[in-house]
Amino acid sequence: MKNTQTGKIGEKLAKEFLEKQGYKILETNIHFSRNCEIDIIAQDKNTIVFIEVKTRSSSTCGSPLEAITKTKFNNIKTGVFNYLQEHKFKKFRIDAISIILKPEISIKHLKNISM
Repeated sequence: MKNTQTGKIGEKLAKEFLEKQGYKILETNIHFSRNCEIDIIAQDKNTIVFIEVKTRSSSTCGSPLEAITKTKFNNIKTGVFNYLQEHKFKKFRIDAISIILKPEISIKHLKNISM
């Protein structure tokens, strides 16, 4: 399976997971620049949540969350601030969702991440 296919499957699973938790999905795959994309923007009660989804076909190469580097996190923050300039929300946070597809689907949701 190609990385793009794995990523699409992971994002679909993440959206379903979030909706079951009561989140309202507002937007997906929003690009702010060549280096800045936010996978999912959702609303959790009165908080806007910017979610980075990392998916791996297996855990052989480690946790998907290890792929969120300081540079990647800073790019996400840039997108967050651009989004908030256009959409006025008082409360926001950045979350990460880790998905491993095999041998069985494993989803971990980390809330309010920082570097």
